[in-house]
Amino acid sequence: MLAPTESAIRASFVNTTQGESKRLALPHDLDARSWSDLDFLGWRDPAAPQRAYLVTETDGELVGVALRVAPQQTGRVRRSMCSLCLTTHTGDGVSLMTARKAGSGGRQGNSVGVYVCSDLACSLYLRGKKHAGPRMHETLTVAEKIDRTRATLTAFLRKVTE
Repeated sequence: MLAPTESAIRASFVNTTQGESKRLALPHDLDARSWSDLDFLGWRDPAAPQRAYLVTETDGELVGVALRVAPQQTGRVRRSMCSLCLTTHTGDGVSLMTARKAGSGGRQGNSVGVYVCSDLACSLYLRGKKHAGPRMHETLTVAEKIDRTRATLTAFLRKVTE
């Protein structure tokens, strides 16, 4: 992924109003990110942990979505798998995140959900730069895993924009 500007990130959101995209909290470390290792920019709002954001390149354009993070159930230790990168986590490592649909569907209250790594670091898990514990053995190459993750993310974004 190429390093986007702050204004490009704010303009990329398909399921927020212009006012909402102007007010959302961007990460402070955009310049320090290793963009060549990222398939998407994902972050949680530090002031509102139930909010998350995801921005990626699709068909040569930036597409961003605002996500709502479902509350975690407490008291149960469970293993969950991220739908994007297929990394398994114990405990609160995977969250259900829902995106309000773009356009009239969103105005009618429709949304689409996906289970994602709670820290939105899927790209780093895929490349072995971050670890969540033992991984399932796969015969795919890292490049094939990246392609699979990008295809899954693109399919999710299509559901948001339909």
